[in-house]
Amino acid sequence: MHIETERKFLVRDDRYKAQATASHHIRQGYIAHDSGNTVRVRLWDETGILTIKGRSVNGISRPEWEKEIPLQDALDLFPLCPGGDIDKTRYIIPAGNGRCFEVDEFHGDNDGLVMAEIELGSEEEEFARPDWLGEEVTGDKRYYNSYLTKHPYKTW
Repeated sequence: MHIETERKFLVRDDRYKAQATASHHIRQGYIAHDSGNTVRVRLWDETGILTIKGRSVNGISRPEWEKEIPLQDALDLFPLCPGGDIDKTRYIIPAGNGRCFEVDEFHGDNDGLVMAEIELGSEEEEFARPDWLGEEVTGDKRYYNSYLTKHPYKTW
């Protein structure tokens, strides 16, 4: 298990697409999300992934365990996800120093929401902020994917 340290931002416009080196279709649901802990099942294109995340104290860092699982196992777990699932396209944009921004363009009930996140080596690590990066929403629970399954963006 490692500690995931990430910052989240809204995105101003779609200029990030011209910088993207890859994109992926993601479908994910939350088997459990209470007390700040989450158990997530994800389809990353055609790959199944099971993730367990621990509680974050400051909204930036938290323990994370992730394991690839067979595609059929992931599909079998989706009915256990209360509140529905998240459907999004993820764009990968190099950010320098071996880092990248992952920009999520949400679909379905969260259509219109576009967020970027960057995973860092520490909470103090500096990084370049492209012009298309907007307001920081790190730690704002409304922008947690698990929250969006029960409170979709279209209802805000």
